[in-house]
Amino acid sequence: MDFDLIVRGGTLPHGGIADIGISGETIIAIEPKLEGSAGTEVDARGNLVSPPFVDPHFHMDATLSYGLPRINASGTLLEGIALWGELKPLLTHEAVRDRALAYCDWAVSMGLLAIRTHVDVCDDRLLAVGALLEVKKAVAPYIDLQLVAFPQDGFYRSPTARQNTMRALDMGVDILGGIPHFERTMADGRRSVTELCEIAAKRGLLVDLHCDETDDPLSRHIEQLAYETQRLGLQGRVAGSHLTSMHSMDNYYVSKLLPLIAEAGVSAIPNPLINIMLQGRQDTFPKRRGMTRVKEMQALGIRVGWGQDCVLDPWYSLGTADMLDVAFMGLHVAQMSSPADMARCFDMVTNVNAAIMGLDHLGLAVGKRASLVILDAGNPIEALRLRAERIYVIARGKVVAERTRQDTRLSISGRPSQVNRRHKSG
Repeated sequence: MDFDLIVRGGTLPHGGIADIGISGETIIAIEPKLEGSAGTEVDARGNLVSPPFVDPHFHMDATLSYGLPRINASGTLLEGIALWGELKPLLTHEAVRDRALAYCDWAVSMGLLAIRTHVDVCDDRLLAVGALLEVKKAVAPYIDLQLVAFPQDGFYRSPTARQNTMRALDMGVDILGGIPHFERTMADGRRSVTELCEIAAKRGLLVDLHCDETDDPLSRHIEQLAYETQRLGLQGRVAGSHLTSMHSMDNYYVSKLLPLIAEAGVSAIPNPLINIMLQGRQDTFPKRRGMTRVKEMQALGIRVGWGQDCVLDPWYSLGTADMLDVAFMGLHVAQMSSPADMARCFDMVTNVNAAIMGLDHLGLAVGKRASLVILDAGNPIEALRLRAERIYVIARGKVVAERTRQDTRLSISGRPSQVNRRHKSG
């Protein structure tokens, strides 16, 4: 059999070694040794071959805007929101588009080929919505980009947010977002969850709410989200992002809450880099770190994926579009230190995140889309430890990024002439 592209001898995440045969945009064979030829062959021997990285929670309308019009001096979530409010009137279609496209270039270089971005609809111009719809079309040949209609200033709290949300959906935004904990009252927050879920049910859309991104243990909108998901038959179509209040909740209440989330089939998207930076700012010591109860949710079968959230914007002054950075931080903060847990962290930023986003066409299997990443690592845990270089990135059957492995040369008497940090045990 002839192929358009063959990836030779790569190590799969479960540990097997195989050739991967690609025709057009599809994986058509995964075998220990493929016979036949291809127009392009990629040598992956000794390196990890992975599904693409996937980010289920990002803010692309704000990315790469760090320092405009000023820097978040307090480092808090609320000052970040206020700062974004200062920047919004200054935005232009071109600036939002160009920064987003630049970020997508970074993403491709890091093997990040699917992103769900929340886009603020509280600007009556819906300027960012128009810009990101243009970006979505431009990057479609190599990135799956999902847009969430996000009323950043509150679905009820902002006077025109409700009508702007509906306008954004009519323009082609395909997921409903919200921020119930930012409404004026807890009651308004609960009402917003109900109405947003009802709109999604009527339109056949997915739901992804910023939910309880606060240190307040009484912020319990995830409970309402689980209830509405059950009531409206939205199981499998709903995600709660952040869920940081759960780190402060009473343990007895959580023992009731988690089974409700599991029963409703609601996914959870914690964002470890950003939330350990933003949360607990009013604490002295002991200081809370803003991480929801990841392992406890996973133990009940709740789907949990790591999100990036921010890169160089009013809320976060760092970031490189590297989902291995996200998983590495999440691993530490959630204390997921066993080999099985560490491997799961890698799976969370690939297969689990793809499942949360409903991207059934992604994955390393025959019949799936030929989008994959070859990393300078021997296995998923080593990839996390090293935040391994992406040697090749393949999107829809085409090599879209590559780099030469960079070993370090040493000039030390009696020691090797070059070194890298990969490790063979034993």
